[in-house]
Amino acid sequence: MTTETTNLSTVDWKRILFIMIGVSLFCIVNYSPSWPDAVDPTGQRFLLSPEGKGAIAIFLLAGTWWVFEVVPIGITSLTLGALQVLFMVRPAEKALKDFMTPSVLFIFGSLVIGMVFTKTGLTKRLAYKMLAIVGEKTSMIYLGCFVVTAALTHIMAHTAVAATMFPLLMTIYGMYTDEEGPTRFGKGLFMGMAFVAGAGSIVTLLGAARGAVAIGFFKDIVGREVTFFEITYYMFPVGWAMTFLLWGFFMIFFKPEKKQIPGLREKAKTLGKAMGGVTRQEILAATIIFSCIGVMSVKQFIPAISQLDKNAIILVSTVLFFVFKILDIKDLESIPWNIILLFGGAMSIGFCLWETGAAQWLAINWLTMFQESHWFVFVMSIAFFIMMMTNFIMNVAAIAISLPVALVIAPYLGVAPEVILFSALVVAGMPFLLLVGAAPNAIAYDSKQFTTGEFFLYGIPASVLLMVVTGASIFLWGLMGMPILSN
Repeated sequence: MTTETTNLSTVDWKRILFIMIGVSLFCIVNYSPSWPDAVDPTGQRFLLSPEGKGAIAIFLLAGTWWVFEVVPIGITSLTLGALQVLFMVRPAEKALKDFMTPSVLFIFGSLVIGMVFTKTGLTKRLAYKMLAIVGEKTSMIYLGCFVVTAALTHIMAHTAVAATMFPLLMTIYGMYTDEEGPTRFGKGLFMGMAFVAGAGSIVTLLGAARGAVAIGFFKDIVGREVTFFEITYYMFPVGWAMTFLLWGFFMIFFKPEKKQIPGLREKAKTLGKAMGGVTRQEILAATIIFSCIGVMSVKQFIPAISQLDKNAIILVSTVLFFVFKILDIKDLESIPWNIILLFGGAMSIGFCLWETGAAQWLAINWLTMFQESHWFVFVMSIAFFIMMMTNFIMNVAAIAISLPVALVIAPYLGVAPEVILFSALVVAGMPFLLLVGAAPNAIAYDSKQFTTGEFFLYGIPASVLLMVVTGASIFLWGLMGMPILSN
């Protein structure tokens, strides 16, 4: 009897509850009667097919399981892939193929770069240099790490930046405490890196693919081309405002247990000197890494290499690490496949919502609710929808389903299309609620400093802050010369 009582007391009822909530949401939506058509401003009707309804059902189950981490996040991804096939939402060759798309392989390549930084010692060397500059105050360590992260995303993909910064932050954190388990400083350091990587990535077209896709839609619908420098002109103050506001945010919510780490600067200098001169392996690794980053950054400006795919470029760097024996088979086996599977699942559910028409149905229903509202409310409703969707599906897809509808409605409200484009790009770059929203979120999670529930919880006020900054940016852009109203 005692054994039975003990077994019952060890049952994780909270976990079971959230498993069942996810399953219940799936069943309620999937087996519900047909839903009404969505009707856009031109009167065109969009049917939500049984497959589309199934996609929304899987989407709700995945969101619940990811937030409350009822099973490992990679296993939730496998679940939503299997559900698509079992309930005939999409065939296996589509649903499961998405687990290894070029974008997922890019994340794989980025994680490998992070491993190389750690193994060769480049991470420690960079960490000691940074700490010697920023000093011993933990608030300045926060700021220094955030500024470096944001600045790097101006010239390279934010996924690669996060993978590069992650081992550096692990080294810095190791000098903060030797104790096991998470701390406030650790939570702020790693979650902050993820959030700031998004903030910095909106400033140029080099930070992520979403910008290029959005201006492509804009050119097709509006007929005007937005330049690289125009993006940077309007996004620079917003991206950096968010970077410094997020520093304040993490100083409030995750104020470090220690105000400073006495002797840290001298310790960093001593450890840096003890490493000696730069080794051949470090030089070789740095040459491969920065050559890869350099090619990805400048290819759009050089016609001869403009067609080179960034995913192939980063995979070449992975191959070279093994060719030159910088990495070996043990390193390959230590890659965090949980994170790879997480993004495989995110890509799969994103394509599922897109291909079944569910995402477009959701976008049209949401945006047409605001088609007769004040222009500012309409623009903010677009921003809010994209911000929410980009936490669940690829930000490129969130923009692709929302922007065309919004640009059709905009003329009826006298809103200039530029405002819609730029506000969409701001929020699409900063998914603060779910790990699947952006690769830096998942990379930061590998630190084991926070749970998915904590990330979601603190992402709520961060998302509110983002919406406030987006609203203020609209008026700032007006002062900077952007047309706000079209009449």
